[in-house]
Amino acid sequence: MKVKKFIAPTMPEVMQKVRKELGNDAVILHSKGVYTGGFLGLFKKRNIEVVAAVDPEPTPPPKPKQETTSFKQVMSFADEKHPDKQQQVVLEELRSLRKWMESSVADNTERTYPAGYQSVYDELVENEIADEIAHSIIEELTQNNNSEQATYQEVKEQAYQYIEQELNRFDCGKISYQKKFVHLVGPTGVGKTTTIAKIAANSMLKDGKKVALITTDTYRIAAIDQLKTYSKILDIPLEIAYTMEDYQKARLKFQSYDIVFVDTAGRNFRDPKYIADLGKIVDLEHDIETYLVLSLTTKSRDLADIYQQFDAVPLKKLIFTKKDETSSFGAIINLALQYKIGVAYLTYGQDVPDDIEEASGKEIAQLVMGELNNE
Repeated sequence: MKVKKFIAPTMPEVMQKVRKELGNDAVILHSKGVYTGGFLGLFKKRNIEVVAAVDPEPTPPPKPKQETTSFKQVMSFADEKHPDKQQQVVLEELRSLRKWMESSVADNTERTYPAGYQSVYDELVENEIADEIAHSIIEELTQNNNSEQATYQEVKEQAYQYIEQELNRFDCGKISYQKKFVHLVGPTGVGKTTTIAKIAANSMLKDGKKVALITTDTYRIAAIDQLKTYSKILDIPLEIAYTMEDYQKARLKFQSYDIVFVDTAGRNFRDPKYIADLGKIVDLEHDIETYLVLSLTTKSRDLADIYQQFDAVPLKKLIFTKKDETSSFGAIINLALQYKIGVAYLTYGQDVPDDIEEASGKEIAQLVMGELNNE
């Protein structure tokens, strides 16, 4: 195979050089902007660098395998007048193929998966899905599908459906009202108090439940004042528990209520005394469900550490906050699949009772994989 680098001020000019020297069957392996010339680092000119290749020897008809896109094919695709949706599919296929070729050249090693699957695998990893989980997803897909001929869009849809089905196995969605007391636990700064107000408000306004609040977060005066404000606005009774005795009295007081939400202190999750202290103030075993509240802006590794710290607590589901402050949602997949636990809610702002949505496998799959062009 003949491989050569071409440089020109614009993409049309560099493509003309490729066509002239290597012909219309050349394959574009890589392209990027480069800066040349100048004096003492100043007045440099931007050029386009393209690495192209062509096989000078005739080759036998290709086997039914992943096809290579030639320069001629790329140009013809670009010139055709596709409908908007079809054109988008074609462009995504070309981007997928280009990314696969670039990573193949950069790694100088044989790729693990066919092009379409490799591109989706790379997309999963870029979205901060753990490498081993991304591998397990792609391995499952290649075993159950025609992996050699699948296009990028087909693989993307396969991954979308797989993630949705896996997450729905772990019971995603809002609280079920099977238990009277619902505790929210989690580290400091994730927005537990605002989240508990949102869930309480929706339980009362949308589901018609008789709701009460208990807070054990006596370490922060601001948290108590904030929950007091919400309880007045929503006309929901609130009890403050400084000790286990206070907590038990509040439980007895609210026995006639449909649902009681308990806000807990959000101290440093790395402190080994935190879970022990939590158990001294609230009852984590009787007639309760406990939800772990996590922020999507937290690093993936820290999220795993937080979950393990709370693993001693019988957790019902996860709640993820600050959806509006990130563009990466792989951490949801990591925790759900690794620990086999569902997701109850996603929150994305400060407005009560709004800015909260019931989680589902479909919604989370869409956050990770993006919109499908066939939808």
